Amino acid sequence: MHRIKLYTIGFTKKSAEVFFSEIRDAGVKIVIDVRLNNISQLAGFAKKNDLVFFLKELCDCKYLYIQDFTPTKEILDAYKKKEIDWHEYARRFLLLIEEREIETKVSIEQLDNACLLCSEPASEHCHRRLVSEYLAEKLINVDVKHL
Repeated sequence: MHRIKLYTIGFTKKSAEVFFSEIRDAGVKIVIDVRLNNISQLAGFAKKNDLVFFLKELCDCKYLYIQDFTPTKEILDAYKKKEIDWHEYARRFLLLIEEREIETKVSIEQLDNACLLCSEPASEHCHRRLVSEYLAEKLINVDVKHL
C-alpha cells in the first residue's frame, strides 16, 4: 500500500528563498494552512493572498486553509499570555481536534505530499506537529516529516 507523505513547515526565521525551496524540493503538492490568523501583516511573504500566488508560481503548489486545524483564539491567547504551559495547551488542542474530528475534514488524496503550514520555526512546540501526529494516528500509512 502507498504510504502518504505529510510534511510540516513554519515560516518564521526563514527567508522566502529557503521556505519556498524546502517546499519545492520536498515535492509538496498542496500547503494546508493551519494558522488561526493567516492574513496578519507580520506574516510577510506568508500572508494568505501572497502565499497563494508564490506557491503557484514558485512551487507549482496549491493552497488550502482548514480552519478546523487551527486552535481557538482562547486556547492560543492563554498560551501566548503564559496562563497555560505547553502541556496544557497541547492537551486542550488535542481534545479540540478530536472533538472536531479533523480526520474527516481532509481526504487521503489531499494529504499525500501535503504540508501543514504554521508560523513557529520549529515543530516541537507548535500545533502543526499535534495535527500531523493526530492525523498519522487516525489514518493509516502516513509518514510525517518536519521541514
